[in-house]
Order: sequence, then C-alpha cells, then structure tokens
Amino acid sequence: MQPAKHDLRIEQGSTLRDSLRLMQPRYEYRPIASLGGSPLHLTVDHGLPGDWLVWVEGVSGMQGINRSPRTEKPHRVKVIDPATLEINALSAFGLSPSGGQLIYKPPVDLTGATARMQIRAQLGGAVLLELTTENGALAITGLGTITRTLSAAQTAALTWTDGVYDLEVQFPDGTVQRYLQGAVTVGPEVTR
Repeated sequence: MQPAKHDLRIEQGSTLRDSLRLMQPRYEYRPIASLGGSPLHLTVDHGLPGDWLVWVEGVSGMQGINRSPRTEKPHRVKVIDPATLEINALSAFGLSPSGGQLIYKPPVDLTGATARMQIRAQLGGAVLLELTTENGALAITGLGTITRTLSAAQTAALTWTDGVYDLEVQFPDGTVQRYLQGAVTVGPEVTR
C-alpha cells in the first residue's frame, strides 16, 4: 500500500494538536434513508465508530452534498447515534433532498498497535524530532484515529525550518505499515 502524502506545517510557539484518520483501502456503501435539517442530518445505518470522513453520491434536490470519492474531498461528519450523522457545514433549509448513498473507507483497527513518526532534515538525514506513542506525542484515540500533540513550549524550542517525515504503525503481530509521509515546515514565531 502506498502511504498517503500529507504535508505538515508546525507553527513555532503554538500548540500542535491534530487527529489523523487511518482508513482501510476498501469502500463501504450505505443507502441514505432520509436527510434534512440545519445543520444537515443524514439518517443512515452507517456503522462508523465515531466522527469520520465520508462522501455522498446520488442525492437529489440539494446541490453541493454530492462528492465523488475518487476526485473530491470528503465531508467531515459527526456521529449523533448509530443511525444518524451530522454534516455541520451544510444546511437543507428550504430544500427537499432525497435518496443517495453514504460512502466511506472503514477505519483501521489499531487495537494493541503502536505508532512512530520521525522528522528528518532530509531523506536519510539526521533525526530532528521523534513522536511516538511511547513518548506521548502520538496517541491512539480510537479506531483508525491517531492524535498528534506538541506543546507550545516544544514547538517554540524547534531550531530548524523544514524536513521530511513518515508515520508508521506497528501492529501486535509485528507487521509495520507506513500510512503517511510528507514535507514538514516550521513557521517562525513572531510574537513572544
């Protein structure tokens, strides 16, 4: 499996806290029973364990909700309950949407796994920063979800401006999978 390219920008002197969603390569397709409201609620037997990224196709009567998984960015959904999702960025006010299907890639099961990420000056260069589940900078916070955290003091102490990274997960059976890689830039702190 080819790792996803996802560049990272760290703002020096600011807390870095983000969530990474690790997805299986296959798609799930679920019919939408109904949708409406402000913010938009979708009634669908979704099977998602928590907030996730999804695509929607085939909805009539609501421009802007349909997105192709092969060519467009997903919607971020909030899980309300096992049969309801919310897309806060959309509203069906004055509209009568119907039909369609929910499409998503299921989360990777990270039970018992560990994660590690190294930032290097260049490919094969010196290690500038290491984030792991062991040192607390990475945390597995749910199915398919890794939270990455650096304190404001940690980012203020960075003395370099760019590098490269990859993020790998080691599963309990010893398998190691690289999920992300990319460039890293540090935005200099102006206000101190």
